[in-house]
Amino acid sequence: MKTKLLFILTMLSGLSFAQTIDLELFASGFNSPTEIAHAGDDRLFVVEQGGMIKVLNADGTTNATPFLNVDNLISSGSERGLLGLAFHPDYAINGFFYINYTNTSGATVIARYSVSEDDTNVADADSAMILMTVDQPFSNHNGGCIRFGTDGYLYISMGDGGSGGDPNGNGQNINTLLGAMLRIDVDGAAPYGIPADNPFVGIDGADEVWAYGLRNAWKFSFNKINNDMWIADVGQGEIEEINKVDPTTGGYNFGWRCFEGSAEYNSDGCSLVEMYTFPVAEYTHTETNGCSVTGGYAYTGDTYPGLQGIYLFADYCNNKIGLLDSAMEITYTDAFEGEFFTTFGEDVNGELYIAGSGSGNVYRIVDTELSVPGFTNSVFSVYPNPANDLVTIKAGSNIVANNVTIYDMSGKLLQQNNINSADNTVDVKGLPSGLYLLQVTGSNGNIYSHKLSIR
Repeated sequence: MKTKLLFILTMLSGLSFAQTIDLELFASGFNSPTEIAHAGDDRLFVVEQGGMIKVLNADGTTNATPFLNVDNLISSGSERGLLGLAFHPDYAINGFFYINYTNTSGATVIARYSVSEDDTNVADADSAMILMTVDQPFSNHNGGCIRFGTDGYLYISMGDGGSGGDPNGNGQNINTLLGAMLRIDVDGAAPYGIPADNPFVGIDGADEVWAYGLRNAWKFSFNKINNDMWIADVGQGEIEEINKVDPTTGGYNFGWRCFEGSAEYNSDGCSLVEMYTFPVAEYTHTETNGCSVTGGYAYTGDTYPGLQGIYLFADYCNNKIGLLDSAMEITYTDAFEGEFFTTFGEDVNGELYIAGSGSGNVYRIVDTELSVPGFTNSVFSVYPNPANDLVTIKAGSNIVANNVTIYDMSGKLLQQNNINSADNTVDVKGLPSGLYLLQVTGSNGNIYSHKLSIR
């Protein structure tokens, strides 16, 4: 047991995920990317602030003809431009997608477009239907992210209207669409419907508002496995915050301008502290040299089991990628110089990408820890991994598996199973989602270690 424990401690010392994250160049040639999305297939769609959406293929090539160009409709520069893209959950059937941009008057516009009937790589530029126009009192804090939830509704992040310190008090005003997370039914009555369970339907407050108290949420996302909603909200001058909530419940008040992160900012007109939903994690500019959080995704792909469930985000100023674990503790990579990260992307398989306004490159996020020989040289195959209920242990040589032991990442023994060639499966239904150490004892007496991820 002493040998096993030593191995676990050695493994844990290398599980500073941030130090194993690297970027692999996937494509280049983009100008100020603000969003990366997929349409349910293996293509990625890269949104440029200046008004173009480009098709990025699975082999890393970019189509010469843009998917859509709305540069004549927008005001671009600073925090304005083409900021968001979301494909309808039934895009394969109806061909609808939605964009978020600031128009030539500086107002936020949410519009629906259709793909061309003749070419799936080109949109019908004449198909625009404007769903919503929201006046912006200042040029900054436009939010811009749009996503469909698993409920089929479209969520829209709106900044507090800009300037500094929320001078109009929009963050705590439930009757404005600014400083809020909106939620609408794009399949309802034209131009959109209101979900019946939105928190302010039939009472004081704008019907579209699903949550409020946001300063300038620059990217939010949903975990495809457990539906957690992650919201990264840019701070005023000192604190950047990350929120995680259950999207089946609305009405959250994230605190701005009463609070910046968990610190009191402006108490004028504020409620009891119990009324607010505070961030699950935050960091200061002083401790990180950061200035503006860029929200990302909780990793749900299959390629890197060690990243399962880890939330990845970045900061525009320090060029670091942050990783938030299940204990809500943050670790950071070293800086990737000159990138100025502005957006993450998630492909149809849950693999993650990142891009910024520095190089114009799109990178695939990789976990180099998978190359550690201790995990790749095992004579046994462990599958599926990630797993849900049963794990199969298959030998790749004449060595037989006699015993399988599973530990949590603190080294605590959780399961011990005797197996044989007739029954080489292990029941893991009782394990919660997370990362584990699985050790197979072979008939030769050797112990072979694997990372096991449970969905």
